[in-house]
Amino acid sequence: MAAVRSALLKYLRVNVRPVSPLQNPRAGAGGLSRLIRRHLSEEARGSFLDKSEVTDRVLGVVKNFQKVDPSKVTPNAHFQNDLGLDSLDTVEIVMALEEEFRFEIPDNEADKINCINLAVDFIASHPQAK
Repeated sequence: MAAVRSALLKYLRVNVRPVSPLQNPRAGAGGLSRLIRRHLSEEARGSFLDKSEVTDRVLGVVKNFQKVDPSKVTPNAHFQNDLGLDSLDTVEIVMALEEEFRFEIPDNEADKINCINLAVDFIASHPQAK
């Protein structure tokens, strides 16, 4: 990752002296640095997304679903048992996840996604998820 960072900085002709997070408490905070870290980490490890980021985004999608009480949404929530959704609602959530992560979830896999943890695991392990 350091080589990619160095090449990027050289290409951009930006002279930056590395600062440890202990010297700069804001290092790593904020949207731009998170975006840069995400981009560099995707290049370093392929195109897989960070599981904690996937979890946050999946939770956000589910919390924004009309028929869901956001206070009941947890990483372990089951769509039907915990959130009271029916099978059509689950299909709509999977479609919203496809839109959020910009890839199509095959029907045979979508049928297996019935809780937030399964959605997170599938998306975090899928190379086309963005």
